[in-house]
Amino acid sequence: MVCLESDLQDGQMKEVEVDQNKILLVRNNGEFTAVGGLCTHYGAPLIKGALVGDRVRCPFHGACFNTKTGDIEEFPGLDCLPKYKVKVEDGKVYVTTDKKKLKKRVKKMSGRVPGVSHTVVLIGGGPASLQCAETLRQNGYEGRIIMVTKDEQLPLDKTKLSKAMNIEIEKVLLRQNDFLQEHGIDVWTKKEVKSVDTEAKTLTFSDGTNQHYDQLLISTGGRARPLQCPGAELKNVKLLEKKNVKFYTSNGVAEIRGENGKVKEVVLKNGEVLPADIVIVGIGVIPNSNFLKETSVEIDSRNAVVVDKFMKTNIPDIFAAGDVVSFPLPLVGHKRVNIGHWQLAQAHGRIAGLSMLNQQVVINTVPYFWTMLLGKSIRYTGYGEGYTDIVFKGSTEERKFLAFYIKDEEVVAAASLNFDPAVARLAEMLLMGKRITKAQAQSDDLSWLQLP
Repeated sequence: MVCLESDLQDGQMKEVEVDQNKILLVRNNGEFTAVGGLCTHYGAPLIKGALVGDRVRCPFHGACFNTKTGDIEEFPGLDCLPKYKVKVEDGKVYVTTDKKKLKKRVKKMSGRVPGVSHTVVLIGGGPASLQCAETLRQNGYEGRIIMVTKDEQLPLDKTKLSKAMNIEIEKVLLRQNDFLQEHGIDVWTKKEVKSVDTEAKTLTFSDGTNQHYDQLLISTGGRARPLQCPGAELKNVKLLEKKNVKFYTSNGVAEIRGENGKVKEVVLKNGEVLPADIVIVGIGVIPNSNFLKETSVEIDSRNAVVVDKFMKTNIPDIFAAGDVVSFPLPLVGHKRVNIGHWQLAQAHGRIAGLSMLNQQVVINTVPYFWTMLLGKSIRYTGYGEGYTDIVFKGSTEERKFLAFYIKDEEVVAAASLNFDPAVARLAEMLLMGKRITKAQAQSDDLSWLQLP
């Protein structure tokens, strides 16, 4: 027995432990269900997340799982939760396991069938490509899948690289090589696409070789945007955050001066000169779409590949996903946006894979960002471009706050520090299309957020 039937009311959840497994027990509409209690992304305790209906959202990074099936329904993460049997007898609730300590469950996947010549090529070795490949195999695709990447390694969890500098490559691989081979996903590393012939359906690589495709996914991501000022080419210009940073707001860099080929000082636009040994640049990315310039694939003014809600480009059998695309976001009335983010890249990859199989599933996701700064986690959800006001709750001095971003008298985004699961719950509300007014955000009564 893990609890009494009366211990949980509808819409409530409880973490229990059975055979060394942390399990999330949920009651909805009088029915008890049980799934793994730790998020399959980074192992966060789901009991601290937001439960809305039959879905729980991880408070850390926003991954969502169905509490009846354990299936992952929103990213990041690749795997589902294990599902457990629940029995209710004489007012007591029992959960049974197979005694194995399980943290995740891989969806059933097919592999390549000999003799099937149909070929899908995925350009890029990031989360969009990998999710597309797995989605194809999860839905019975039996043809050839080729993932092409300029990187030397198999697809990596690159979000970890800024947090663990000395980590071994094997520990940041999204999938091990034997998993990819088992499911017929070929990964060609150190391979760069130079051009695409959309009529002949062929790719030409930098080494002079060619490859035919029947369907193509462009998921080439983006590259760091360089500073456009004198001295930007000097050595020791990198990206880093560290303690004791002094901010110069409402300013900009006019020039970087050097000595003997290295950085010496930075000149701000207001004329102030800052001595510097290293210059850290974080001014966004440029979509990697240059190899498409000789094609008819539609590219917007920001260099992003234009796609519809099914991740289709204007060219038949060519799809695009991830940081390289401009896509319609339902949250803002299907306005086309370019958002470089891991979660969205996976969502795009899934939709593209289903579209290749003629399954019309549209984009229905709410951006959910996270970062770690000086040991503190900050969450952000929504799309705040063009916001006109911020409603602030809490205290920056106490390092606990919730900020609502307001546009046209409505909440369009929110950020928090040590205010979990507020942002996770708000993401679910935005996903369901609920209107949250500025008056609600300003009120001292935040019961509408249903915080613990």
